[in-house]
Amino acid sequence: MTMLSETLRSRWFSICLHVGLWVLVLLVVFGSGIGGRALQFREATANSAAVITPVPVPQLERLFAPTNHPKVVVDPATLNLFTTTYFLPPVKPNPPPPPPPPPPTTWKLELAYQGYYRTSDGPIYALVLMGEKLVPIPVGGRVVTNLFVVDATLRTLTLTNTIAQTNVIALNTKQVVEVPIQ
Repeated sequence: MTMLSETLRSRWFSICLHVGLWVLVLLVVFGSGIGGRALQFREATANSAAVITPVPVPQLERLFAPTNHPKVVVDPATLNLFTTTYFLPPVKPNPPPPPPPPPPTTWKLELAYQGYYRTSDGPIYALVLMGEKLVPIPVGGRVVTNLFVVDATLRTLTLTNTIAQTNVIALNTKQVVEVPIQ
């Protein structure tokens, strides 16, 4: 091993290698007698008996059809041919839209009981605040389409609807009442 490394590091070896390479370069440049010649390029003539299909098997011809090759994807922002969709997650189809919700069966009404009054010969009237409007409603009268006043006392107002659902509203408190839709 030491003898090989000494030979590779010797000055005489590097000089001989250098001179040998220069001799090879000169032989290539000036030595046309070595047998080298330039290639003769000419136009080829068409052969009418050439094979029309590249593959004689019809099933393999469909394999090489242009429709089977993937489309070239070009990023329009950068016009980059080397973009890929390989690392993108697959696109899932949109789920069908949810069915429309059923029509509501009730609607909400905010009421506040403000007290009652009675005339000398008339019925008892309950004072009901609907929104910002104070409405006097007689006991047994209709508040809205399906909501009726059953009783009015000093502290509570009792309401009912057509499906016999009873609501009790305390004095001077706002309460949301659900009214069934007919």
